[in-house]
Amino acid sequence: MKTRGQMPRFRQIQTEGIAEWCMALPALLGLLLFIALPFLFAVVLSFTSLKMGSPLPTRFVGAEQYHRVLTAPSFQRALLNNALFALAVVPLQTASALGLALLLNIRLRGIAVFRTLFFMPVVFPMSLVAVIWTLIYAPGPGGMMNSLMALVSGGNLGPWDYLHTKVLALPAIIVMSVWQGVGFQMVVLLGGLQSIPAVLYEAAVIDRAGKWGCFCHVTLPRLRNHLIFTALVTTILAFRLFDQVRIMTRGGPDNATTTVMFEAVRAVFERQQVGAASAMTVIFFLIVLGITRLQRMLVREEREIS
Repeated sequence: MKTRGQMPRFRQIQTEGIAEWCMALPALLGLLLFIALPFLFAVVLSFTSLKMGSPLPTRFVGAEQYHRVLTAPSFQRALLNNALFALAVVPLQTASALGLALLLNIRLRGIAVFRTLFFMPVVFPMSLVAVIWTLIYAPGPGGMMNSLMALVSGGNLGPWDYLHTKVLALPAIIVMSVWQGVGFQMVVLLGGLQSIPAVLYEAAVIDRAGKWGCFCHVTLPRLRNHLIFTALVTTILAFRLFDQVRIMTRGGPDNATTTVMFEAVRAVFERQQVGAASAMTVIFFLIVLGITRLQRMLVREEREIS
C-alpha cells in the first residue's frame, strides 16, 4: 500500500517520463522518416531487378543481385580502394592530429590563432577543397606540387600528372584528405589532453619519468578512448569517400580511385540500375555497422579495465 509521500514521487517520475518521450519524439521521427524507412526501402529494392527506363517489368531476383554486385570487377576494385584509403588515412591522420594536439596544447600568447588555422580546412566545403587541390596537382612543370617537388629534389623529381597516373591518383587523394580532415581529430585529441589532471604528470615526474615516460604512461593511456573514437570515425568517413573522387578523378584512371559510394551513385544515375545501387548501399551499411560494433567492443573493454 502506497503512503502519502510515495504518491507525489510516483507522479513526478511519471511526468518526467512523459516529458522525456515528448522531447525525444522529434528526433525519433526524424530517424524513422529519413534513415530507417529509406534504408528498409533500399533493402527491399536490393532484391529486385529495378532499372529506371527499362521496358521489362521489375522482378524479384533475391540474392542474385548481391552476387552480381560482389563479383563485378569495378565493385571489387572499389572495395579494395576504400580499404587502401582507410589503411593509409587512419594512421596518418591520427598520428598527425596527435602531433598537432601536443604542439598546440601549450600556454602561448596567440595559440588560439594557430588552433583556428589548423582547424579551418575542416570548415571548408569538400567541393571547394577538391577544386583547389586539383589546381595544386596541375600537370606540367608549372603546377604547384610539381614546382615544390622540383625545389625539394633539386629538379630530380617530376613533373608528374598526379590525377591521371594510375599509381599516383589514389595517393594524391589521400594526401588531400589527410590535410582536410586532420583538424577535426586534432580538436578531439586536444580536448582529451586538456582533461588529463596535472597531478598525474606531477606524480610521474616524482617517479623520475622523463617526457617520453610521461607520454607513454600518462598521455597515451588517458587518450585511449579519444584515439579509438577518432580512428573509427575516420575509418567510417573513409568508406564514405565520394566528393574528392567525383570532382578530381571521376573514379579514374582505369578505376584506380573508384569507391563504393562512387560506384553506387554511378549505378543509379548513369546506368539507372536502382536495384544494384541499393545492394551496394546495403553492403556499405553492413561494413559501417561492423566497424561500429568493433568500436563498442573496444570501448567496453576499456571501461572494464578502468
